[in-house]
Amino acid sequence: MEEFSRLVELMETLRSDRGCKWDRKQTVHSFKTYVLEEAYELIDAIEKEDYEGIKEELGDLLFHIIFISQICREKSLFDIKDVISLTYKKMFNRHPHVFIEKNPDIPIEVRWEEIKKAEKEDYSPLSDIPKILPALLRAYIITRRAAKVGFDWKNVRDIHEKLEEEIRELQEAEKSDNKEKIKEEIGDILFTVVNISRSYNIDPEDALRFTSDKFVRRFGYIEKNTELGKSDIAVMDKLWDEIKSMEKEGD
Repeated sequence: MEEFSRLVELMETLRSDRGCKWDRKQTVHSFKTYVLEEAYELIDAIEKEDYEGIKEELGDLLFHIIFISQICREKSLFDIKDVISLTYKKMFNRHPHVFIEKNPDIPIEVRWEEIKKAEKEDYSPLSDIPKILPALLRAYIITRRAAKVGFDWKNVRDIHEKLEEEIRELQEAEKSDNKEKIKEEIGDILFTVVNISRSYNIDPEDALRFTSDKFVRRFGYIEKNTELGKSDIAVMDKLWDEIKSMEKEGD
């Protein structure tokens, strides 16, 4: 593709002796924050259904991928063509029901796990989940992968019972004023809530983003209609109920 080749050539120029001083001094480690930032900007554009923004952020993310690949090429490790070839091969092999077999009886989730086991001798469903992920998202991926191999609740009612049990354990921990135990029990509650979210095929990150945005919006109404720091909590609660009712009427 001509446009892709031009972008790769542009990156090569930026990293060359006649290129950009800033670009030349970057390392693979420089991009840990940049890639994360671009990924979140892409998510934000997707949330807003801003397709021009999605297009732009995909381009920014692609540019970073090409940038990292160019750095690795200069170290004789691999280049962008190797990245593409490896991805093609992996995705081809993981979709035999499309490219090799026809109408398989084995569910795609089970087949995917079997293929990944064959690819890696030390493969575990939870082994390659990065610890650097946001905690809520990591918990969602952990529970989803465990469920794929059969380690899951029978129904959501059982998860609700587990949640009630975890809340009782938190209340007991609070009586002891043991901060480490309280932290553990709060973590157990959050992890259980993630399972409830997953049972409805709802990403808990999406759910929490939605609620956070809702809180900010409603708090903004309070801020506009009272003097923060000086207003009584009863007044702020009344304003909160007002904006909540207004939003429901607008639905």
